[in-house]
Amino acid sequence: QVQLVESGGGLVQAGGSLRLSCAASGSIFRLSVMDWFRQTPGKQRELVATITSDGSTVYALSVKGRFTISRDNAKKTVYLQMNSLKPEDTAVYYCHTVWGGSNYWGQGIQVTVTS
Repeated sequence: QVQLVESGGGLVQAGGSLRLSCAASGSIFRLSVMDWFRQTPGKQRELVATITSDGSTVYALSVKGRFTISRDNAKKTVYLQMNSLKPEDTAVYYCHTVWGGSNYWGQGIQVTVTS
């Protein structure tokens, strides 16, 4: 069983920064590929960034150069540093992983960027 708990969201002006954290339970964290997704009302959940167990990263084009995903295996935590935020980044952000063939999601955290 894996549990994911996000924190760090909130309200920020355009051009500002936020850092999201996702704390994971379970001993398999260091082996897991971790993702951040986001979703706005009426739209499908969108993949934002991925980090593999060895630290390789992939980003959506819409956030590349502005967002950075990282992980601390000792703390079992994955981060999403979001800089130069835009109003279109407003969404509920979800931490995600797949383990043993099952998808695990955090509860989601709201990020609101005002213009």
